[in-house]
Amino acid sequence: MTVLLMRLCGPMQAWGTQSRFTMRDTGLEPSKSGVIGLACAALGRPRSESVDDLAALRMGVRVDREGVMKREYQTAGGSHRKGEKYGVVTADGKPGGTVTSNRYYFSDADFLVGLESHDDAGAALLRAINAKLRAPDWQLFLGRKAFPPSVPVYLPGDEDLVEEFLEDALTRYPWPRLGVSIPQESKRPESLRFVLETDYGVGPETRQDQPEGAAFSTRRFLPRSVKTIFKDLGQVVPVRKENAPCSSPG
Repeated sequence: MTVLLMRLCGPMQAWGTQSRFTMRDTGLEPSKSGVIGLACAALGRPRSESVDDLAALRMGVRVDREGVMKREYQTAGGSHRKGEKYGVVTADGKPGGTVTSNRYYFSDADFLVGLESHDDAGAALLRAINAKLRAPDWQLFLGRKAFPPSVPVYLPGDEDLVEEFLEDALTRYPWPRLGVSIPQESKRPESLRFVLETDYGVGPETRQDQPEGAAFSTRRFLPRSVKTIFKDLGQVVPVRKENAPCSSPG
């Protein structure tokens, strides 16, 4: 197995899977469609191109900081100058009125995300993504274009591409990330939440975020199965030593 680890951290993130019209949702952790979209941006892959090779990668998420869900209220259209007609164009091409929307997002969340390959072709793809994360073709963002990452998506050193199982790679990487002060033991979470992709129909949860074909053009996303588990921090998940670089898993 080959696993690529990535850090998704920023002041604002949104990972919607059911967003329609005036209500824009967000999941509790990065969606697979959102992570695949980020990889496409790094690779410079257009919307019209198939993402089946990327979708074949298995994904897992470790939630290092849950963040706080917030709501943003937006308006579009309406009169803003005396005598000037302004509004959102309706389906028949005529100017309409004011449209409002509620957009949910996470504030100050921090996720460790892993993509796993089972074959040589997938491993080569992970290496290509890994290289492009350092010099992406297009701007990277965390679910929405207005939400850039606050730290590099790629991990420092040689710890981002490892030869082991996805769950093991996510478990062994030290908490918290580099650049963050180690909280006192009384202020640390007792455990961390893991969301791991399983074979379809095996996991107890279903997410409608599995891209198929040119998904970002056709908007075709299939269901996939995941399971959620918790692992003790400090016993199963190692705590990083203060001012020390993360050691390679293994």
